Amino acid sequence: MTHQLVVSIINYRTADMTLDCVRSVLEDIGELDVQVVIVDNCSEDGSEQKLTDWIAAQPDRTPVHLVSSNTNSGFSGGHNQGMAAMPATHYLLLNSDARVLPGCLSALLTEARTNPDAGLYAPQIEHEDGTIQGSCFRFHTPFSEFIRGANSGPVTKVLKRWNVPLGTDPDPRQIGWASFACIMLDERMVRDIGPMDEGYFLYFEDAEYCLRAHRAGWRVQHCPNARMIHFRGGSAPVKSLAKARARLPAYYYSSRTRFFFQAYGHLGLWAANLMWAAGRILALGRRLMGRHSDNAKASEGHDIWTNIFRPLGPSYAPADRS
Repeated sequence: MTHQLVVSIINYRTADMTLDCVRSVLEDIGELDVQVVIVDNCSEDGSEQKLTDWIAAQPDRTPVHLVSSNTNSGFSGGHNQGMAAMPATHYLLLNSDARVLPGCLSALLTEARTNPDAGLYAPQIEHEDGTIQGSCFRFHTPFSEFIRGANSGPVTKVLKRWNVPLGTDPDPRQIGWASFACIMLDERMVRDIGPMDEGYFLYFEDAEYCLRAHRAGWRVQHCPNARMIHFRGGSAPVKSLAKARARLPAYYYSSRTRFFFQAYGHLGLWAANLMWAAGRILALGRRLMGRHSDNAKASEGHDIWTNIFRPLGPSYAPADRS
């Protein structure tokens, strides 16, 4: 049976958070034909049993199913398993640290009926206090890496057409990719361009998938009437590390390298790193003059060269180093 919507949620050592997310989906289903698939990404902390027990305690026909992964296959691998679990006309990829708000699912499906030429449908993502998170973006480019390295208002203004963030009210014509904290995919597009690239453990897989879709003639549709909350950071430390300007995990930089290579080839990858370095030199000069606050992460000048000679090389997922 092909369902109207399958919601894929990855659990990695966040059982309680995952169940809160699942409850928000169940409360929003109404008369829709929706199935929920939880993929436990080899948590090995008791999460899988807790989820199993919760599902077993629900009334018959509760549309929640558990898939147990033998490995921690990351974001792409986990959601690929969730989408493969059962057929649907649309798939909603949803973070465990998220909650859909009332009407979100029906609003997304309405957008899909209204805009069938889009392959990806991005809801409005909000903080817990109701403020909107920027969740639609331009594609990363070597110029955007210069902006990031320089961390300068004037530079960003001059090169604004390459600045990645699009703000909270994005121009639909400029949207290249959207956050996969919550994204609905059309099955026709998934069949057309294939599953997500499991060479990405975490980060940049959403940008790559949107780029692949764009190249195949699909686009991202922003859906502000569909609202959800993203608490952020449920099972990954990158956001908090970046805020503290601490060293980011190797998998972040391997994903960055993989994306720039797939988007622009070897020359584009080297250009991105050299442009970041040029921006960084500018930032350091401004800092010496007392006009700059540093935003670089520890060891970033070294780490951006991860996999530079093997861009499709190891993902450096945590399990790779055990």
